[in-house]
Amino acid sequence: MITVLAGGTGSVKLVRGLASVSKEITAVCNVGDNIWLYGLYVCPDIDTITYGLAGLLDQKRGWGIRGDTFSFIRQMEAMGQPAWFALGDRDLATHVYRTEMLRRKKSLTEITGAITEMLGVGQKILPATDDEVETVISTPKGAMHLQEFWVKNGARPAVTGVTFRGADSARPTRQVVDAIRNSEKIIMAPANPVSSIGPMLAIPGVRRELERAREKVIAVSPIIGGGPVSGPAAKYMNALGLEVSPAGVARYYKDVAGSLVIARTDSKMAGRIELLGMKVETTDIMMKGRRGEARLAMYLAGMARN
Repeated sequence: MITVLAGGTGSVKLVRGLASVSKEITAVCNVGDNIWLYGLYVCPDIDTITYGLAGLLDQKRGWGIRGDTFSFIRQMEAMGQPAWFALGDRDLATHVYRTEMLRRKKSLTEITGAITEMLGVGQKILPATDDEVETVISTPKGAMHLQEFWVKNGARPAVTGVTFRGADSARPTRQVVDAIRNSEKIIMAPANPVSSIGPMLAIPGVRRELERAREKVIAVSPIIGGGPVSGPAAKYMNALGLEVSPAGVARYYKDVAGSLVIARTDSKMAGRIELLGMKVETTDIMMKGRRGEARLAMYLAGMARN
């Protein structure tokens, strides 16, 4: 069994690739992006992984449901309500269902399992915790929920800090602990290390389990050369005093990952990373199309068997 710590768009590609080469995949998903909007509990990273495995994901946008319509959000805008977070109409049904089940005292883990079953997803998708964790971005304009920073403000403000509200008191579920303990390998997807993987590492119980399992944890760098493949990772890493490079990623992960997979073009950094006590593997980490996803997945699955 392979467990993947998953965040956003880089994660769904790898999870989908791994699902194409192995039947026993568990995705443990970031919940720091979750947000209450319009009275609904929205879980962007969980839903992106779910839609990706269900074959519903909008590939162009990298989120939401392919071919969705947006009548709801346009009507909200016409009524003078905030419309910066574009929920699609079909996507909206997921959030309505989730929120209703939360009101019925179902856990986020139970709800996620029900949604994946309804959508025909065979792989396990687990929230990292059933407790609420919120990624907060500190800026000169004030503290913002990650979605406000990234979506509403287009990641334009300078970043002075990143915190994970609620993480200190959050607890991993028994399912997450079992997945980490029972997996042959744990793979940290090439997601934003600070905002996608960081909220999970900030949960003490998750970090403790990963530290114990460190030798079987394989991280994939989301940085090639001096910049991220996509997203605002550079701003977040700079705010935490991390070098924006695979070596900076290694420093962030060194206590919880025994190996780091980097791009071949970054092989010159291998020595610096090895000084942190991590093994280094080099390969083509770009996932272009389904073939690219499957190729990297097969490479990592091979590492898992060794």
